[in-house]
Amino acid sequence: MKQILFAGLLSLLFLTCDNDKNQYTINGTAKGYEDGTKVILQGISERGEEELKDTAIINDEKFMMKGSVAHPEVNFLKVGKSSNMLTFMLENSDIDITINKENIIASEITGSATQDDMDEFQSGFKAIIDKSREVVLDMRNTDHRTEKEKRDSLSKIIKKYGDEILALPLQFVQKNNDSYFSLNLVGLEANKPTFDVKRFKAAFDNFTPELKASPKGIEISKKLDSLYTEYKKVEHLDIGKIAPNFEATTPKGKTISLDAIKGKVTIIDFWAAWCKPCRMENPKVVKLYNDYKSEGLEIIGVSLDGAPNQENPMKAWIDAIEEDQLTWHQVSNLDYFSGPIAQLYHINAIPATYILDANGSIVAKNLRGELLRKKVEELLYN
Repeated sequence: MKQILFAGLLSLLFLTCDNDKNQYTINGTAKGYEDGTKVILQGISERGEEELKDTAIINDEKFMMKGSVAHPEVNFLKVGKSSNMLTFMLENSDIDITINKENIIASEITGSATQDDMDEFQSGFKAIIDKSREVVLDMRNTDHRTEKEKRDSLSKIIKKYGDEILALPLQFVQKNNDSYFSLNLVGLEANKPTFDVKRFKAAFDNFTPELKASPKGIEISKKLDSLYTEYKKVEHLDIGKIAPNFEATTPKGKTISLDAIKGKVTIIDFWAAWCKPCRMENPKVVKLYNDYKSEGLEIIGVSLDGAPNQENPMKAWIDAIEEDQLTWHQVSNLDYFSGPIAQLYHINAIPATYILDANGSIVAKNLRGELLRKKVEELLYN
Protein backbone atom coordinates (compact mmCIF):
# COMPACT_ATOMS: atom_id res chain seq x y z
CA MET A 1 0.00 0.00 0.00
CA LYS A 2 2.83 2.36 0.97
CA GLN A 3 4.64 1.49 -2.28
CA ILE A 4 1.51 2.34 -4.33
CA LEU A 5 1.07 5.62 -2.42
CA PHE A 6 4.77 6.48 -2.94
CA ALA A 7 4.52 5.70 -6.66
CA GLY A 8 1.41 7.88 -6.91
CA LEU A 9 3.12 10.80 -5.17
CA LEU A 10 6.19 10.37 -7.38
CA SER A 11 4.04 10.44 -10.51
CA LEU A 12 2.26 13.55 -9.24
CA LEU A 13 5.61 15.20 -8.57
CA PHE A 14 6.83 14.51 -12.13
CA LEU A 15 3.51 15.73 -13.53
CA THR A 16 3.80 18.95 -11.53
CA CYS A 17 7.38 19.48 -12.77
CA ASP A 18 6.30 18.95 -16.38
CA ASN A 19 3.46 21.44 -15.97
CA ASP A 20 5.91 24.00 -14.56
CA LYS A 21 8.17 23.53 -17.56
CA ASN A 22 5.26 24.07 -19.91
CA GLN A 23 4.24 27.48 -18.69
CA TYR A 24 5.72 30.90 -18.05
CA THR A 25 5.23 33.27 -15.17
CA ILE A 26 6.09 36.94 -15.63
CA ASN A 27 6.69 38.65 -12.32
CA GLY A 28 6.69 42.36 -12.99
CA THR A 29 7.89 45.25 -10.85
CA ALA A 30 6.69 48.68 -11.99
CA LYS A 31 7.91 51.36 -9.60
CA GLY A 32 6.29 54.75 -10.01
CA TYR A 33 3.16 53.47 -11.75
CA GLU A 34 -0.29 54.05 -10.27
CA ASP A 35 -2.56 51.19 -9.24
CA GLY A 36 -4.84 50.23 -12.09
CA THR A 37 -2.30 50.90 -14.85
CA LYS A 38 -2.77 48.38 -17.65
CA VAL A 39 0.04 46.15 -18.91
CA ILE A 40 -0.34 44.57 -22.36
CA LEU A 41 1.57 41.54 -23.66
CA GLN A 42 1.74 41.20 -27.45
CA GLY A 43 3.20 38.53 -29.71
CA ILE A 44 3.67 38.27 -33.47
CA SER A 45 1.34 36.30 -35.72
CA GLU A 46 2.52 34.08 -38.59
CA ARG A 47 1.65 37.00 -40.90
CA GLY A 48 4.07 39.26 -39.03
CA GLU A 49 1.35 41.28 -37.30
CA GLU A 50 1.10 42.15 -33.62
CA GLU A 51 -1.43 40.06 -31.69
CA LEU A 52 -2.72 40.45 -28.14
CA LYS A 53 -1.65 37.65 -25.78
CA ASP A 54 -2.50 38.85 -22.29
CA THR A 55 -3.21 41.85 -20.07
CA ALA A 56 -2.58 42.59 -16.41
CA ILE A 57 -3.26 45.41 -13.97
CA ILE A 58 -0.56 46.97 -11.78
CA ASN A 59 -1.34 46.77 -8.10
CA ASP A 60 1.08 48.01 -5.43
CA GLU A 61 3.72 48.44 -8.17
CA LYS A 62 3.49 44.75 -9.11
CA PHE A 63 1.87 42.72 -11.90
CA MET A 64 1.84 39.07 -12.95
CA MET A 65 1.09 37.14 -16.13
CA LYS A 66 0.91 33.40 -16.68
CA GLY A 67 0.60 31.30 -19.80
CA SER A 68 2.52 29.02 -22.12
CA VAL A 69 4.35 29.17 -25.42
CA ALA A 70 5.25 26.34 -27.79
CA HIS A 71 8.79 27.68 -28.08
CA PRO A 72 10.79 30.76 -27.05
CA GLU A 73 9.53 33.73 -29.04
CA VAL A 74 9.82 37.50 -29.34
CA ASN A 75 7.13 39.37 -27.41
CA PHE A 76 6.38 42.99 -26.55
CA LEU A 77 5.29 44.55 -23.28
CA LYS A 78 3.41 47.86 -23.23
CA VAL A 79 2.75 49.69 -19.95
CA GLY A 80 0.07 52.37 -19.54
CA LYS A 81 -0.53 54.97 -22.25
CA SER A 82 3.05 55.06 -23.53
CA SER A 83 3.49 54.00 -27.14
CA ASN A 84 6.96 52.61 -26.39
CA MET A 85 7.26 48.86 -25.85
CA LEU A 86 9.75 46.51 -24.25
CA THR A 87 10.93 43.78 -26.62
CA PHE A 88 11.96 40.55 -24.93
CA MET A 89 12.18 36.78 -25.35
CA LEU A 90 9.30 34.90 -23.76
CA GLU A 91 9.79 31.24 -22.86
CA ASN A 92 8.32 28.76 -20.39
CA SER A 93 10.18 29.81 -17.25
CA ASP A 94 9.93 32.22 -14.33
CA ILE A 95 10.77 35.64 -15.78
CA ASP A 96 11.36 38.72 -13.67
CA ILE A 97 10.90 42.09 -15.37
CA THR A 98 11.68 45.38 -13.64
CA ILE A 99 10.15 48.19 -15.68
CA ASN A 100 12.17 51.36 -16.16
CA LYS A 101 9.49 54.07 -16.27
CA GLU A 102 11.81 56.69 -17.78
CA ASN A 103 13.10 54.39 -20.54
CA ILE A 104 11.26 51.09 -20.95
CA ILE A 105 13.97 49.79 -23.30
CA ALA A 106 16.36 49.91 -20.34
CA SER A 107 14.15 47.63 -18.22
CA GLU A 108 15.81 44.62 -16.55
CA ILE A 109 14.85 41.09 -17.58
CA THR A 110 16.06 37.90 -15.91
CA GLY A 111 15.02 34.24 -16.00
CA SER A 112 14.84 33.79 -19.77
CA ALA A 113 17.86 31.97 -21.18
CA THR A 114 17.14 33.09 -24.75
CA GLN A 115 17.00 36.69 -23.52
CA ASP A 116 20.79 36.54 -23.16
CA ASP A 117 21.07 35.98 -26.92
CA MET A 118 18.73 38.87 -27.58
CA ASP A 119 20.75 41.09 -25.24
CA GLU A 120 23.91 40.17 -27.15
CA PHE A 121 22.27 41.16 -30.43
CA GLN A 122 20.95 44.42 -29.03
CA SER A 123 24.33 45.31 -27.53
CA GLY A 124 25.87 44.97 -31.00
CA PHE A 125 23.17 47.23 -32.39
CA LYS A 126 23.70 49.77 -29.61
CA ALA A 127 27.47 49.79 -30.16
CA ILE A 128 26.97 50.89 -33.79
CA ILE A 129 24.45 53.55 -32.77
CA ASP A 130 26.86 54.89 -30.15
CA LYS A 131 29.67 55.06 -32.73
CA SER A 132 27.49 56.92 -35.22
CA ARG A 133 25.95 59.40 -32.78
CA GLU A 134 28.84 61.89 -32.88
CA VAL A 135 29.04 61.76 -36.68
CA VAL A 136 25.28 62.33 -37.05
CA LEU A 137 25.50 65.29 -34.67
CA ASP A 138 28.43 66.69 -36.64
CA MET A 139 26.39 66.34 -39.85
CA ARG A 140 23.51 68.30 -38.33
CA ASN A 141 25.86 71.14 -37.43
CA THR A 142 27.41 71.49 -40.89
CA ASP A 143 26.15 74.01 -43.43
CA HIS A 144 24.94 72.31 -46.61
CA ARG A 145 25.78 75.44 -48.61
CA THR A 146 29.37 76.08 -47.49
CA GLU A 147 30.59 72.69 -46.24
CA LYS A 148 29.66 70.37 -49.10
CA GLU A 149 32.89 68.33 -49.02
CA LYS A 150 32.60 67.76 -45.28
CA ARG A 151 28.95 66.73 -45.60
CA ASP A 152 29.80 64.30 -48.41
CA SER A 153 32.54 62.76 -46.25
CA LEU A 154 30.22 62.47 -43.24
CA SER A 155 27.47 61.01 -45.44
CA LYS A 156 29.78 58.17 -46.47
CA ILE A 157 30.61 57.43 -42.83
CA ILE A 158 26.93 57.47 -41.84
CA LYS A 159 26.11 55.15 -44.76
CA LYS A 160 28.86 52.79 -43.58
CA TYR A 161 27.28 52.64 -40.11
CA GLY A 162 23.87 52.13 -41.72
CA ASP A 163 25.22 49.21 -43.74
CA GLU A 164 26.68 47.71 -40.54
CA ILE A 165 23.26 47.88 -38.87
CA LEU A 166 21.57 46.25 -41.88
CA ALA A 167 24.17 43.46 -41.89
CA LEU A 168 23.91 42.74 -38.16
CA PRO A 169 20.88 40.34 -38.19
CA LEU A 170 22.41 38.05 -40.82
CA GLN A 171 25.78 38.05 -39.07
CA PHE A 172 24.11 37.11 -35.78
CA VAL A 173 22.09 34.17 -37.14
CA GLN A 174 25.13 32.88 -39.02
CA LYS A 175 27.16 32.93 -35.80
CA ASN A 176 24.41 31.60 -33.48
CA ASN A 177 22.92 28.60 -35.28
CA ASP A 178 21.54 26.97 -32.11
CA SER A 179 19.63 29.93 -30.69
CA TYR A 180 15.85 30.33 -30.60
CA PHE A 181 16.41 34.06 -30.80
CA SER A 182 18.17 33.50 -34.15
CA LEU A 183 15.09 31.59 -35.30
CA ASN A 184 12.83 34.45 -34.25
CA LEU A 185 15.17 36.99 -35.81
CA VAL A 186 14.89 35.26 -39.19
CA GLY A 187 11.11 35.42 -38.86
CA LEU A 188 11.19 39.14 -38.06
CA GLU A 189 13.59 39.97 -40.89
CA ALA A 190 11.51 37.96 -43.37
CA ASN A 191 8.74 40.56 -43.04
CA LYS A 192 11.00 43.35 -44.33
CA PRO A 193 11.02 44.35 -48.02
CA THR A 194 14.85 44.30 -48.03
CA PHE A 195 15.01 40.68 -46.79
CA ASP A 196 17.89 38.75 -48.40
CA VAL A 197 16.12 35.41 -48.64
CA LYS A 198 19.04 33.67 -50.35
CA ARG A 199 21.52 34.35 -47.54
CA PHE A 200 19.06 33.92 -44.68
CA LYS A 201 17.86 30.61 -46.13
CA ALA A 202 21.48 29.41 -46.25
CA ALA A 203 21.92 30.47 -42.62
CA PHE A 204 18.67 28.69 -41.65
CA ASP A 205 19.80 25.51 -43.41
CA ASN A 206 22.84 25.57 -41.10
CA PHE A 207 20.72 25.72 -37.94
CA THR A 208 20.79 22.72 -35.60
CA PRO A 209 18.35 19.89 -36.44
CA GLU A 210 16.52 20.50 -33.14
CA LEU A 211 15.93 24.14 -34.02
CA LYS A 212 14.70 23.39 -37.54
CA ALA A 213 12.39 20.61 -36.29
CA SER A 214 10.73 22.83 -33.67
CA PRO A 215 7.22 24.22 -34.39
CA LYS A 216 8.73 27.67 -34.96
CA GLY A 217 11.44 26.15 -37.16
CA ILE A 218 8.85 24.41 -39.34
CA GLU A 219 6.87 27.66 -39.61
CA ILE A 220 9.95 29.66 -40.62
CA SER A 221 11.04 26.94 -43.07
CA LYS A 222 7.72 27.14 -44.92
CA LYS A 223 7.93 30.92 -45.04
CA LEU A 224 11.49 30.83 -46.39
CA ASP A 225 10.56 28.26 -49.04
CA SER A 226 7.70 30.47 -50.21
CA LEU A 227 9.87 33.59 -50.31
CA TYR A 228 12.67 31.72 -52.05
CA THR A 229 10.29 30.53 -54.76
CA GLU A 230 9.31 34.16 -55.40
CA TYR A 231 12.94 35.26 -55.29
CA LYS A 232 13.93 32.77 -58.00
CA LYS A 233 11.52 34.55 -60.33
CA VAL A 234 13.50 37.80 -59.99
CA GLU A 235 16.97 36.41 -59.33
CA HIS A 236 18.09 37.54 -62.78
CA LEU A 237 17.57 41.14 -61.62
CA ASP A 238 19.95 40.99 -58.66
CA ILE A 239 22.65 43.63 -58.29
CA GLY A 240 25.67 42.40 -60.26
CA LYS A 241 23.65 40.44 -62.83
CA ILE A 242 23.69 41.41 -66.50
CA ALA A 243 20.48 43.29 -67.29
CA PRO A 244 18.29 41.08 -69.50
CA ASN A 245 18.03 42.32 -73.06
CA PHE A 246 14.72 43.42 -74.56
CA GLU A 247 13.48 45.06 -77.72
CA ALA A 248 10.42 47.13 -78.48
CA THR A 249 9.01 49.75 -80.81
CA THR A 250 9.84 53.47 -80.79
CA PRO A 251 7.18 56.16 -81.41
CA LYS A 252 8.28 56.16 -85.08
CA GLY A 253 7.73 52.42 -85.44
CA LYS A 254 11.40 51.39 -85.37
CA THR A 255 12.47 48.41 -83.23
CA ILE A 256 15.48 48.92 -80.97
CA SER A 257 17.03 46.78 -78.23
CA LEU A 258 18.69 47.51 -74.92
CA ASP A 259 21.93 45.84 -76.03
CA ALA A 260 22.11 48.08 -79.10
CA ILE A 261 21.99 51.38 -77.20
CA LYS A 262 23.98 50.69 -74.02
CA GLY A 263 26.60 53.28 -73.09
CA LYS A 264 29.26 53.74 -70.45
CA VAL A 265 26.32 54.20 -68.05
CA THR A 266 22.79 53.20 -68.99
CA ILE A 267 19.52 54.01 -67.25
CA ILE A 268 16.39 51.96 -67.94
CA ASP A 269 13.58 54.33 -67.01
CA PHE A 270 10.08 52.86 -66.57
CA TRP A 271 7.47 55.61 -66.74
CA ALA A 272 4.13 56.57 -68.36
CA ALA A 273 2.27 59.66 -69.53
CA TRP A 274 -0.42 59.05 -66.88
CA CYS A 275 2.13 58.74 -64.03
CA LYS A 276 2.32 62.11 -62.20
CA PRO A 277 5.41 61.22 -60.08
CA CYS A 278 7.18 60.19 -63.31
CA ARG A 279 6.31 63.45 -65.02
CA MET A 280 7.46 65.43 -61.98
CA GLU A 281 10.79 63.59 -62.04
CA ASN A 282 11.34 64.06 -65.78
CA PRO A 283 12.87 67.60 -65.62
CA LYS A 284 15.64 66.27 -63.33
CA VAL A 285 16.31 63.37 -65.70
CA VAL A 286 16.39 65.79 -68.66
CA LYS A 287 19.04 67.89 -66.93
CA LEU A 288 21.01 64.79 -65.98
CA TYR A 289 20.96 63.53 -69.57
CA ASN A 290 21.95 66.89 -71.02
CA ASP A 291 24.84 67.16 -68.54
CA TYR A 292 26.31 63.71 -69.19
CA LYS A 293 25.19 62.38 -72.59
CA SER A 294 28.48 63.50 -74.09
CA GLU A 295 30.34 61.56 -71.36
CA GLY A 296 28.69 58.25 -72.24
CA LEU A 297 25.31 58.32 -70.47
CA GLU A 298 22.48 56.57 -72.30
CA ILE A 299 18.85 56.35 -71.23
CA ILE A 300 16.10 54.16 -72.61
CA GLY A 301 12.60 55.05 -71.49
CA VAL A 302 10.09 52.20 -71.31
CA SER A 303 6.56 53.56 -71.29
CA LEU A 304 3.80 51.68 -69.47
CA ASP A 305 1.08 53.56 -71.29
CA GLY A 306 -1.90 51.53 -72.39
CA ALA A 307 -3.82 51.87 -69.12
CA PRO A 308 -7.48 50.78 -69.33
CA ASN A 309 -8.71 54.37 -68.91
CA GLN A 310 -6.54 55.79 -71.72
CA GLU A 311 -8.54 56.50 -74.90
CA ASN A 312 -5.47 56.90 -77.11
CA PRO A 313 -2.34 55.63 -75.32
CA MET A 314 -0.10 56.16 -78.37
CA LYS A 315 -1.03 59.84 -78.59
CA ALA A 316 -0.69 60.31 -74.82
CA TRP A 317 2.77 58.71 -74.92
CA ILE A 318 4.04 60.81 -77.86
CA ASP A 319 2.57 64.02 -76.42
CA ALA A 320 4.25 63.42 -73.05
CA ILE A 321 7.63 62.82 -74.75
CA GLU A 322 7.33 66.15 -76.58
CA GLU A 323 5.96 68.11 -73.60
CA ASP A 324 8.68 66.87 -71.23
CA GLN A 325 11.42 67.17 -73.91
CA LEU A 326 12.63 63.59 -73.51
CA THR A 327 15.30 63.33 -76.20
CA TRP A 328 16.67 59.90 -75.32
CA HIS A 329 15.54 56.50 -76.63
CA GLN A 330 11.86 55.68 -76.02
CA VAL A 331 10.08 52.35 -76.50
CA SER A 332 6.74 50.85 -75.50
CA ASN A 333 4.41 47.93 -76.13
CA LEU A 334 1.55 50.15 -74.91
CA ASP A 335 0.37 47.28 -72.76
CA TYR A 336 0.37 48.87 -69.28
CA PHE A 337 1.97 46.60 -66.59
CA SER A 338 1.24 43.52 -68.72
CA GLY A 339 3.85 44.40 -71.35
CA PRO A 340 6.71 41.91 -71.85
CA ILE A 341 9.42 44.33 -70.65
CA ALA A 342 7.49 45.24 -67.50
CA GLN A 343 6.99 41.52 -66.86
CA LEU A 344 10.65 40.73 -67.56
CA TYR A 345 11.76 43.34 -65.02
CA HIS A 346 8.89 42.60 -62.59
CA ILE A 347 7.69 46.20 -62.55
CA ASN A 348 4.67 46.68 -60.30
CA ALA A 349 4.99 50.42 -59.64
CA ILE A 350 6.47 53.42 -61.43
CA PRO A 351 8.63 55.42 -61.63
CA ALA A 352 11.22 52.65 -61.56
CA THR A 353 14.82 52.66 -62.75
CA TYR A 354 17.67 50.24 -63.33
CA ILE A 355 21.20 51.66 -63.56
CA LEU A 356 23.77 49.67 -65.55
CA ASP A 357 27.54 49.97 -65.78
CA ALA A 358 29.63 49.77 -68.95
CA ASN A 359 29.40 45.96 -68.90
CA GLY A 360 25.61 46.06 -68.74
CA SER A 361 25.58 44.84 -65.13
CA ILE A 362 22.89 46.10 -62.77
CA VAL A 363 24.58 48.32 -60.18
CA ALA A 364 21.58 50.10 -58.63
CA LYS A 365 17.79 50.26 -58.74
CA ASN A 366 15.12 52.90 -58.24
CA LEU A 367 17.38 55.90 -57.70
CA ARG A 368 16.01 59.39 -58.26
CA GLY A 369 17.12 62.99 -58.07
CA GLU A 370 20.47 63.64 -56.42
CA LEU A 371 21.09 59.97 -55.62
CA LEU A 372 20.73 59.08 -59.29
CA ARG A 373 23.06 61.91 -60.32
CA LYS A 374 25.71 60.82 -57.80
CA LYS A 375 25.57 57.22 -59.01
CA VAL A 376 25.95 58.31 -62.65
CA GLU A 377 28.93 60.53 -61.74
CA GLU A 378 30.51 57.68 -59.76
CA LEU A 379 30.22 55.28 -62.69
CA LEU A 380 31.46 57.78 -65.25
CA TYR A 381 34.48 59.08 -63.38
CA ASN A 382 35.64 56.37 -60.96
